[in-house]
Amino acid sequence: MIGFILRRLVWGIPVLWLVATLTFALMHVVPGGPFDQEKRLPPEIKANVDAKYRLDQPLLKQYFYYLRDLLQGDLGPSYKYIGRNVNDIIRDTLPVSMQLGLWAVLFATMAGVGAGIAAAARPFSWLDHASMLLATLGISVPSFVLGTFLIMIFSYQFHFFPAALWEGWRHEILPAVTLALLPASYIARLTRSSMLEVIHKDFIRTARAKGLSERQVLFKHALKNSMTPVVSFLGPLIATLVTGSFVVEFIFSIPGMGKFFITAVTNRDYPLIMGVTLVYAVLIVVANILVDVVYTWVDPRMRIRKP
Repeated sequence: MIGFILRRLVWGIPVLWLVATLTFALMHVVPGGPFDQEKRLPPEIKANVDAKYRLDQPLLKQYFYYLRDLLQGDLGPSYKYIGRNVNDIIRDTLPVSMQLGLWAVLFATMAGVGAGIAAAARPFSWLDHASMLLATLGISVPSFVLGTFLIMIFSYQFHFFPAALWEGWRHEILPAVTLALLPASYIARLTRSSMLEVIHKDFIRTARAKGLSERQVLFKHALKNSMTPVVSFLGPLIATLVTGSFVVEFIFSIPGMGKFFITAVTNRDYPLIMGVTLVYAVLIVVANILVDVVYTWVDPRMRIRKP
């Protein structure tokens, strides 16, 4: 298993290099520059600024400078936030986005798997129809609509939770629920369909024939063998939610990476855009490795054996 993880980490290196290269190319292909404003800078000042950030160098030379700094762990200075390094911005904002994302992953997994099990245990019953109706609503309602609705009801109407900021556990409930509803709906539908397929397998009929209770059949035999699609979905989902949702962070005024990324795109802050993109890529690679490790527990057929 250790060798497998190391091999996957090694294969992740060219993936990260490709992401860094494509992001660098896209940033420089788009017309305009990071210091193009409505009021143009004097030529002397513009030349000094370009020289400071190496923008006066040939594009290929800028690319090699970027890779050299990246290998040293330096993501470069921010063009927008003068005096701040991209490393410092990510160090300050990533924990907030990760905390929000982990709460959302926990809620989405518990609510989605629970609703899927309840629906599969009584197929075509009122519980099944109600669970799938809620799942369909969760997929259909945009996060900015849901977030606004939750703020109106639970903040302004009943004053249960704060409407914004990030100053304690009560501030985390509404944004986490808003961020988790869509993935919870997908997980519920995946769990239901996978469990309904497993329930009709021969080993489930054998378990029932042995006299096991329905609870034992569902949770001990059916659930574990129907988790493969859910685990596949959780890989990219964890990376997506842990990096936070830009829309949700904006609605609830959360000081996460989303705020800085939106500002970076607006102001053409190349280093910050590339830094946040690389963080997202690293999380995707790590999440996929974790999914492959979990596979070996969920499905014994995928365990790696020595030749």
